[in-house]
Amino acid sequence: MNYRKLGKTNFNISEIALGTWQVGGKWGSPFNDKTADELINTAIDNGVNFIDTADVYENGLSETAVGRVVRSRSERIYIATKCGRHINPHINEGYQPKVLQKYVEDSLKRMGLETIDLIQLHCPPTEVYYRPEIFEMFDRLKEQGKILNLGVSVEKVEEGLKAIEYSNVTTVQIIFNLFRQRPAELFFKEAQKKDIGIITRVPLASGLLTGKFDVNTTFGAQDHRNFNREGAAFDKGETFSGINYELGLQAVEALKALFPETTNLAPIALQWILSFNEISCIIPGASNESHVLSNLSVYDLPKLTPEKIAAMNAIYDQYIKPQVHQLW
Repeated sequence: MNYRKLGKTNFNISEIALGTWQVGGKWGSPFNDKTADELINTAIDNGVNFIDTADVYENGLSETAVGRVVRSRSERIYIATKCGRHINPHINEGYQPKVLQKYVEDSLKRMGLETIDLIQLHCPPTEVYYRPEIFEMFDRLKEQGKILNLGVSVEKVEEGLKAIEYSNVTTVQIIFNLFRQRPAELFFKEAQKKDIGIITRVPLASGLLTGKFDVNTTFGAQDHRNFNREGAAFDKGETFSGINYELGLQAVEALKALFPETTNLAPIALQWILSFNEISCIIPGASNESHVLSNLSVYDLPKLTPEKIAAMNAIYDQYIKPQVHQLW
């Protein structure tokens, strides 16, 4: 495992971390505590020391599992969670300091912790980023010892750029992968100037970049890859990075032709992300132990050559960029 600094938090974290959206099993399946515990322990056993969760993941069960496992370990494991998506309807007016403080306190109880290493606003509406009183509230939580750092999870580059204008924002979690390249143009440079930790989420484009899907692949009724392709439940950029599924498959076929020796493109897609020094860590999800080990197999591969990276980018330019580049 390699480690990188998480911006001005000064945490030294594993560059391959663990995202826990589906940590208790597949999307839409009942949460399985045994699966969750095994998966998280496997990640830690292999050097992962940064775990990202949220209060809305499995309605708190993900947080509970993360806290349970981390409390049982002797290693220093950094926990990041998120708040705000419980607000319903999820609109600007619902974001109030007292509401958010209650969410943070509830997360602490679920995880059995006294302090959260990193609390993140969970993809709030764009208007929230223009409300200083929301960001100031987290300074009080820090003074009370309930949090160590504040970060944000964003949908759009615009939101990330606005968030880092607040001096107490230490990290930005943003969708970035081979099929979502816009953040590298301006946001990475501005974040680096301010020593902001960049956490990259949806690194495999909801599994599309594993190369294991085709036109016959089916997804369960409660799987967002089935119901949210056009943004029916939340921002469609969360699902396959907002790319038309069939177009994404065409791009993946071109990617497979570049790497005919492999049947699993996931570690190659993660390697591409790690080629950016501005990145602090990647938080790929996993629904079983084999997914964790697949993500970590990035270290078993030869380093991507500049020629391979250029060819991968050419696939983006041909298939993806004209359709979605400016949307997020």
